[in-house]
Amino acid sequence: MKTKILPKRKNIAIVAHDNKKQEMVSWAERNRDVLRTHRIFATGTTGKLIEEALDAPVHKFMSGPLGGDQQIGARIADGEINAMFFFWDPLEAQPHEPDVKALLRIAVLYNIPLASNTSSADFILKSPLFDEEYDMAVMDFEDYLNRSLPK
Repeated sequence: MKTKILPKRKNIAIVAHDNKKQEMVSWAERNRDVLRTHRIFATGTTGKLIEEALDAPVHKFMSGPLGGDQQIGARIADGEINAMFFFWDPLEAQPHEPDVKALLRIAVLYNIPLASNTSSADFILKSPLFDEEYDMAVMDFEDYLNRSLPK
């Protein structure tokens, strides 16, 4: 295991399925003052709604089904996203379900804080660890990358 220092000012990804967008917006409005101290990245429509709710700039990727989930996943793998708030709908099948699963998998693989509902989002955002530098454990993939492959 290696460690990585998460900066005091985090890069936060925000994603919400259609049936969870209003819940996400309400949560963001309640936490406007804290969220505005960090950099926000979001998928398409969610990003537009969050930008309006916070009255702050949001870096917007494509809509989730059009590749936005994968864009955020790539940023996580590159170490550019430090936390993710992803309000996904467990009762509605998503046409891009493999992308959703891949995004959740990559967030867990890279050990970033991940909230999937308002309770977990509140616990993460209100943690004293969230507003300071944090020495985070990260997996060392060197052995995996240098493994011998069968011929």
